[in-house]
Amino acid sequence: MTLKSKATSGFIWNAVERFSVTIGQFVIGIVLARLLTPEDFGLIGMLSIFIAVSQVFIQSGMGSGLIQKQDRSDEDYSTVFIFNLVVSVVLYVLLFVSAPYIASFYQMPLLTSLTRVLGIILIINALSIVQRTKLEIEVNFKLLAKVNVIAMLIGGGIGVAAAFLGYGVWSLVIQTISISTVTAIGLWIIGNWRLSLIFSKTSFQSLFGYGSKLLMAGIYATSLKEAYNLAIGKFYMASQLGYFSEAKKFAEAPSGLISSILQKVTFPILSSLQHDKKRLVSVYSRIIKTAAFITFPTLLLLAVVAEPLISVLLGEKWLPAVPLLQWFCLARIVTPMSIVNLSVLNAIGRSDLFLKVDLIKGPMIIIALLITIPLSIEAVIISQVFTSFFSYLINTYYSAKFFNYGALKQLRDISKTIIASVLMTLVTVVVIYFIQDTYLKILAGVIVGFFTFLSVAYLLRIKELNEIKNIAKERLWRK
Repeated sequence: MTLKSKATSGFIWNAVERFSVTIGQFVIGIVLARLLTPEDFGLIGMLSIFIAVSQVFIQSGMGSGLIQKQDRSDEDYSTVFIFNLVVSVVLYVLLFVSAPYIASFYQMPLLTSLTRVLGIILIINALSIVQRTKLEIEVNFKLLAKVNVIAMLIGGGIGVAAAFLGYGVWSLVIQTISISTVTAIGLWIIGNWRLSLIFSKTSFQSLFGYGSKLLMAGIYATSLKEAYNLAIGKFYMASQLGYFSEAKKFAEAPSGLISSILQKVTFPILSSLQHDKKRLVSVYSRIIKTAAFITFPTLLLLAVVAEPLISVLLGEKWLPAVPLLQWFCLARIVTPMSIVNLSVLNAIGRSDLFLKVDLIKGPMIIIALLITIPLSIEAVIISQVFTSFFSYLINTYYSAKFFNYGALKQLRDISKTIIASVLMTLVTVVVIYFIQDTYLKILAGVIVGFFTFLSVAYLLRIKELNEIKNIAKERLWRK
């Protein structure tokens, strides 16, 4: 396959997988939100920082090291597997012992047992990291799509069944463990790597030398991201954290979906171009423009129809999450572009700069959180809007230095998309203002919004519109 065909195939299959899983999780989440209470979601949110940071330790950046390395051996894969598994067991033991202290911190006794059971996913996930990484290296997102979709359906179904049977917050734990278990089993069945118990000190030093910077950056970034749940869980009621978590989940569904697709597909592609600067910058700029073309209209439209959407999907008990969702949409609008700018640093082997960039952003985020947490949860999210845009500017510093493609050039490249998105937002707000029916507001908002955006994109001759049309035609023609 040519590089373009490989990238297109990987992008499409990763998009299929991400869309399927995101939509499936979205539907399952709606059912669970109607069956459970905001407090149930808040309790799980309180544990997110401990699980997320532990997961970063397990991944340790060595999976990314395998992708970035061009001359991988079976010893490399085996070394990463053994290291990840040992670390996962150690971290689970630490979580098990720390569980009572976590419960005491939040003054929620139930968290002791929740932590000890939910923590099992650390070991389960460690078993499948190498199999997943090898498929990503091969840009074989077709097999990954099949496994992840099946796991989501089975695990989500088990979680919903548990909620119907009255298991409450434990339904969310059961769902998470079920998805991880089915995923691990599926990857071992379809994966083409087989375990060989070889631990190479040379391989470890090489991969960890690269991955250690990503590990530190991952711990740092994840801690900052999850610090919001920690602070809100400590200073506000569990129901408030539940509103925050669901609003964040809604906003991050599209932005996270786009970011995941771009990161999974572009990292191995950009890594293969690390010695061809001209082609790398060409691909890199196209990815940035495509990310903005998809993200900006989607998140702005979600913010416009947030109130009727939450009312219909989750019910009136979740309406306090509406303003939080609207601010989250603005806070996440540049996230995919930020991720691409960081991904290119990893692709050229500069994980040290990836870490440096994250370290620079940290104090700003912590200060914003400390200032706003006593005010309100809404103030906390508004501060994220500002820190998100400042973080994007910081993330583009090395893009300007190494590739002469910094924030100003990127914003100039996406200026037409910004214009089309703003016009779409204004037209949609005016149209739905005069509509009273909740369902009709959603329908009219989506139709008018996307029709307006696509029309303006056509008039402004935005190239990404034609590229997406050509890819769709090419795939339909092949079928």
